[in-house]
Amino acid sequence: MKFLDLARVTIRSGAGGNGAASFRREKFVEFGGPDGGDGGRGGDVWAEAVDGLNTLIDFRYQQHFFAKNGRSGQGSQRTGADGDDITLRVPAGTEILAEDGETLIADLTTPGQRVLLAKGGNGGWGNLRFKTSTNQAPRKANPGQEGVEREIWLRLKLIADVGLLGLPNAGKSTFLAATSNARPKIADYPFTTLVPNLGVVGVDGAEFVVADIPGLIEGASEGRGLGDQFLGHVERCAVLLHLVDGTAIDPLEDHATILGELEAYGGALADKPRVTVVTKTDSIPADHLEELVAAFRAKTGGPVHAMSAVSGDGVTGVLRALRREIIKGREAEAPQTDEEEGRWEP
Repeated sequence: MKFLDLARVTIRSGAGGNGAASFRREKFVEFGGPDGGDGGRGGDVWAEAVDGLNTLIDFRYQQHFFAKNGRSGQGSQRTGADGDDITLRVPAGTEILAEDGETLIADLTTPGQRVLLAKGGNGGWGNLRFKTSTNQAPRKANPGQEGVEREIWLRLKLIADVGLLGLPNAGKSTFLAATSNARPKIADYPFTTLVPNLGVVGVDGAEFVVADIPGLIEGASEGRGLGDQFLGHVERCAVLLHLVDGTAIDPLEDHATILGELEAYGGALADKPRVTVVTKTDSIPADHLEELVAAFRAKTGGPVHAMSAVSGDGVTGVLRALRREIIKGREAEAPQTDEEEGRWEP
């Protein structure tokens, strides 16, 4: 399945049906009077987040979504049928933006969450509605209201617990393949990962979702390489896993490059909890590895891990550190109960 995280679609709600101008004509019934029914409502356009999707590729092949119009009213006080609604099924984590691409209409983060995008037009009144004591035979009927047509943008931000960051060939895809059933492309040249990948990782009986995005390079915020277009997929993550290639010429400079791109991207991404890991330790002499880890700890002011996704050394420790950060983040987001806040007593 191809990956697509941005799509522009045109939607239109249904127009209301016209009211009927009709009179009762029946043998042996004099002064039958008006009996025109109302028109039916036009269909609405909805968006719903569904489970099991992680791409917007369906919206590449269909960009127009039009709800059905309401049917016109008829004589004998018959109301027209309502138009059928139409629902856009999008992956959980999809943002719906206005035509300018910036104004947020809705953010669908939970499967089953729905939002009304365009309301159908009301049906017009039939002439029966206009009957009064002074106007016994009105010939007036209202037309139905027009539907609403608009263009919107759908932007997908994958929902994951952990987001992988690093330069190309830092070992992100290798880590994801070694710890989950995901099978991203792995090769010895840069930018083997062209689209985000998701994998379910387990440790100590707990599972969490890891998102791998294409590697960043210096100047990604200015559009170099693949740019920072995929950084939005790690905005929702509870923790970022920053992988640094320990066999690089200057790992500390590589670490600073990624942090600089996070700052340039803006938002709260640079302030998210991060777990820093030196990778490819199976190719680094033990004494040099100790010096490198010590240098990173002095620079970051926090714990720094070392691992080799190929041999498996240190991988479990990294997963446990990620799990601790995820639990910490969930506890911070969870609403406090009355017991935690403390009950008032006279």
